Parts: sequence; C-alpha cells; structure tokens
Amino acid sequence: MKLFEIIVILHVLAGATGLISFWIPIAARKGGVSHRKWGRVASLAFMAAGTLATAMALLSLYGPEQRLPMIKDRVLFRGLFGWMMLYLGLLTISFADYGLSVVRHRADRAGLRTARHQALFAAVILSALNCGLYGLTTGEPLMALVAAIGLIAVATQLFYIWRPSVARGAHVPEHFRSLLGMGISAYTAFLSVGLIRLVPDHVFNPVIWAIPSTVGVGLIVVFTLKARKASGARRPA
Repeated sequence: MKLFEIIVILHVLAGATGLISFWIPIAARKGGVSHRKWGRVASLAFMAAGTLATAMALLSLYGPEQRLPMIKDRVLFRGLFGWMMLYLGLLTISFADYGLSVVRHRADRAGLRTARHQALFAAVILSALNCGLYGLTTGEPLMALVAAIGLIAVATQLFYIWRPSVARGAHVPEHFRSLLGMGISAYTAFLSVGLIRLVPDHVFNPVIWAIPSTVGVGLIVVFTLKARKASGARRPA
C-alpha cells in the first residue's frame, strides 16, 4: 500500500505536468523553439505518467484490493483500475514515443522498424484487445470503444512505418496526430479513471468520455487541413 501511494503521488505530478504543458506546443508556432521544447516536456511527462499508470494497474490486478473502498463493485474496479489503466498507460507511452521518433527518423523509417518500437506496438494491441473484451463481457461498451480507437491508431502508424514509400513531409501529420492522440488518451484516463474518485456515479457517463476525443479529433482535422494547405503552397506549379 505504501508503494502504491508513492506511485500515485509521482503519477499525479507527472500527469499534471503533461496535462498543462500539452497545450503550449499546440498554441506555439509549429517548429519553433517553444513548440519543440514544451512538446518534448509534455511527451516525457506523459511517458512517465504512463509508466507509473502501468505499475499501478499491475498492482491493482495482482495486489490487495482494499484500495478505494468506496467502489463496492470489484469487477468495475478490476476493469477501470486494472485492464483499462494498463491499456491507457501503454497507449499514452506509445503515442508519445512514436510522436517523437517519427520526427527523429523522418529521413529513414527503418529506425521505426526496430524490435523496441514493434514490441511497444504489440503491447498496446494486446492490452487493447484485452480491455475491449473485458468491457464487452462485463457490459461496459465504452471500454471496448476506447480500445477500438487505439487499435485503429496503431494500425495507421504501422501502415506508415511499413509501406514501401511515403511522400516528402509525410512525417509531419504523423507527428501531430500521434501527439494529439497522446493528449486524448491522457485526458481520457484523467476523466474516466481519475473521475471515479470524485463522482463514482458518472464513471461511465458517455458525455464525459467523449470530451477528449471530440476536442482531439477536431484539432487533428484542423492541423491536417493546415498541413495539406501548406504542402500545396510549397508544391511547384
């Protein structure tokens, strides 16, 4: 229990840093100093928070279940603080790692095909399938929906990595889609897993769960259109 409490404190500190700094690179000029600096801060903070969330999930699954006694439904506890937190933690780490790596390896995608990257993708896929199956079998379809979103995102990333060739500058939309996905997964975890501590009755409120995805997808559409417009302006007649 003591170890769990220490991890929770560190997770909150890392998560709060990521949740706040996440918006600075979005508002800053793309490619500028502030964009790069705070984008890296947010990514590293979310990676730390995701790692700690994974540790908490494993402790919740295999450790004592006296935590959060206000939750009488231990099936719900196992789903949210076990399999759901494990999946969202891995997904957040994967999004952050891919978002940084796709820029680092923009000239040679072979760097994204290493065992380390592929193992992380595999971990996300397995945890998403498990989370979705648990949600369907326990009558919580929102867990399955969130898992499906992650599977679709990973599929698009793998398609970019393994396709024979990509257009020049294709890493740019991959970069911001991934880091916006990082924010979506982090805010989803904050509003779902974290919300139950304050208002347990609204833990599966679809309106609350839809907020991060709605905002995130809207930003993805906006930045995608801007990127295409800029690409068209640079293309010679």
